[in-house]
Amino acid sequence: MTATVRRVPDIRYSEVLGFRPLELDLYLPPGLDGPAPVVVYVHGGGWQRGSRRDPPPLLDADFYDQIAAHGLAVAAVDYRLSGEARFPAALEDVRAAVDWVRENASAYGLDAERVFLWGDSAGGHVALLAALTGTTVRAAVGWFPVTDMLGMPADVAEAGGVPDPGPDSREARLLGAPAASVPDLARQASPVTHAHPGVPPVLLVHGAADDLVPAAQSVRLAEALRRAGAQVELELVPGASHFWKGAGDVAAIIARSIGFLRARASAEATAEPPEAVPG
Repeated sequence: MTATVRRVPDIRYSEVLGFRPLELDLYLPPGLDGPAPVVVYVHGGGWQRGSRRDPPPLLDADFYDQIAAHGLAVAAVDYRLSGEARFPAALEDVRAAVDWVRENASAYGLDAERVFLWGDSAGGHVALLAALTGTTVRAAVGWFPVTDMLGMPADVAEAGGVPDPGPDSREARLLGAPAASVPDLARQASPVTHAHPGVPPVLLVHGAADDLVPAAQSVRLAEALRRAGAQVELELVPGASHFWKGAGDVAAIIARSIGFLRARASAEATAEPPEAVPG
């Protein structure tokens, strides 16, 4: 099924003075009659490791091909990690990647008006934050994302994990200090802060047994979006921990997420482009 997916690697989408060039890989669907909707995919890794070439652990190496084979182009992006630049650098990079896709869509047979965001773990955090703070996309998917920086230690403890509120935590490396010591910045960096009625539809999928990024993080964002009147769907996967370890049917999770975006792509095929909400 994936043999005819075409990959265009190593596309430079942004250059930030003083940093390495930022690149993305495109995965183009086969056999489309018109411009393809496109998913900008943001990898996980605690904001401090990983790359666009690394699909979530436990998934097949052809994960991006699987998405593209269902008619959704994929732009798998790199972004500045926390050891290179602190927040909001990663957010700025993902915004730049979306802008590049929209500006260069016609050259690759993509639809500039049907762009989506999808990310896992820390990448889910950045993807959701971009979608909620002014990046013009049609929908977003977050897999086991961090959504509330200040709530992480208590959520981890409640889930039976080992919280790390100190200066060497993943969150502190991203923010430049422990979240509790920079609460205003932590709130700014938390998707839950930015729930409002104008956000695009969101799908949150989270392992119910996750003690690294507890499911309470997705539950809290879903509740905030519902209170704001936004469209949100939440699925908790029984028995699953981080990166779908222990999940009974990972293929179904992938299919659910692809189906969510395909439905939005179909519904938005002739719709007017949305207005960006100032971030």
